[in-house]
Amino acid sequence: MKPHPDDPTGSSALSRRDLLRIGASSGAAVTVAALLPGPKAVASEPPQAAGSGLPPFELEETTVVELQAAMQAGKHTARSLAEAYLGRIAAFDNRLHAVIETNPEALAIADALDAERKAKGPRGPLHGIPVLIKDNIGTFDRMETTAGSLALLGVRPAQDATVAARLRAAGAVILGKTNLSEWANFRSTRSSSGWSGRGGQCRNPYALDRSPCGSSSGSGAAIAANFAAIGVGTETDGSVVCPSATCGIVGVKPTLGLVSRAGIVPIAHSQDTAGPMCRTVADAAALLSALAGVDPRDGATAAAAGKATDYTRFLDPSGLKGARLGIPRKRLFGYSTQADELAQEAIADLKRLGAVIVDPADIPHYGDYDAAEFEVLLYEFKADLEAYLGSLPSGPYPRTLKDLIDFNEKHKAQELPYFGQEIFLDAAKKGPLTDRAYLKALEKCRKLSRFRGLDEVFEAHKLDALVAPTGGPAWTIDLVNADHYLGSASTPAAVSGYPHITVPCGYTFGLPLGLSFFGPAWSEPTLFKLAFAYEQATKHRRPARLLPTADVSPR
Repeated sequence: MKPHPDDPTGSSALSRRDLLRIGASSGAAVTVAALLPGPKAVASEPPQAAGSGLPPFELEETTVVELQAAMQAGKHTARSLAEAYLGRIAAFDNRLHAVIETNPEALAIADALDAERKAKGPRGPLHGIPVLIKDNIGTFDRMETTAGSLALLGVRPAQDATVAARLRAAGAVILGKTNLSEWANFRSTRSSSGWSGRGGQCRNPYALDRSPCGSSSGSGAAIAANFAAIGVGTETDGSVVCPSATCGIVGVKPTLGLVSRAGIVPIAHSQDTAGPMCRTVADAAALLSALAGVDPRDGATAAAAGKATDYTRFLDPSGLKGARLGIPRKRLFGYSTQADELAQEAIADLKRLGAVIVDPADIPHYGDYDAAEFEVLLYEFKADLEAYLGSLPSGPYPRTLKDLIDFNEKHKAQELPYFGQEIFLDAAKKGPLTDRAYLKALEKCRKLSRFRGLDEVFEAHKLDALVAPTGGPAWTIDLVNADHYLGSASTPAAVSGYPHITVPCGYTFGLPLGLSFFGPAWSEPTLFKLAFAYEQATKHRRPARLLPTADVSPR
């Protein structure tokens, strides 16, 4: 067997790629023991010297609109696009570890969509567009849905997650699943973002020794590296916006209930959502237009009735003129000197583009509900995950959180080589969602994050949005000491369930940084207008080059 990049010793242990190939080609359930790799197959290899750059790629930075025009003109087909992106993944993902599995049916799906285009015309803006989705989004096909855990290998849900079903209905080609922080980074407080037992350590495409952030690390890294046209991640608190900012792309955390969570491996129903991760605001708007809407499988989406729309209608290059933007300087600045400096430049740009800047406009009670948020997540994780596991088809698979804890202990070499599962252990101790402790914590979160938090500052200053740095630059990957995470601006929107968009705002030492726009519930149209105007005026994004390390030479 050819040595796997994660296994420089040439061990005969089953490699990650072999594991994925077996999993993708098997139509029946398989035993976990037969597929488990040895510990070296998931170890973190040093950045390869060959990762000093990328050759030209015809589709680099190509947008959804441009891809549609190319297919309409006959220059490309859905199949040729899929082949090009799959080829790029095959050539370079051994450095990045962003894609956990490719779809063995992708080319057949693309062929069918090409035939349909020829016979009937395109279904819409995403017809034939290649997309990568996070490996906690269920698909009823030959791919796995594991949340990065070896415990769920061989399990296939009985139907597509609604997000996957909507992508298929829109004519998108699901190229594969992306790596992630295992269990969406809700297993250990000492984790390394982007690491999973199944996929190994995902890396930042701007500097391979740096973290891609998490938990939607693979989606962020893959889209930044032009492995697909568009991507989908999921967020509970920061898991879309942090990897988007850290990997230099646009990330959208929608209003809770705008996008269905049905069929997605959960953390907590009071905060979970899926969202677009794309290279441009326009692509993110087109993708959210396809994903959003009411779904009988997810009761929270009932509130989206009449709210979901075609978000591309709000892409106005003059959208900042007259907008009132608040700067929560006391609460959401100070994580990083470099991020604060770039945010200051961005604020000057926003003012130049016609926005009215209200500075400061701080968020009341920010941080006062941190402990309550974690309590809510622990309770809901146990309840929601066990409901998800119970919904899976019959078989010898985990059904409870205790089952997963026992699996990890049994397979320590593969699942616990770098950090533990103390969050699992804490969550397992929680009772039902009728417990007073849970209900009290949930009430505190809603009150302080919404009514006495964001709602209060929006109303007091008559704001269209708040603006802040999304977080600091990517830190070095450290499997020994865990993440060197400095904090981010994600929590107010995450806990309240309000929308949040991050857009590239510049680079420090070659590492991307993002600018966040937050709005009230259902204000996606306004946020897209603001973010698009800023993006078009500044055009900060530049392609990732898979360099071995950051440029830390003196300025």
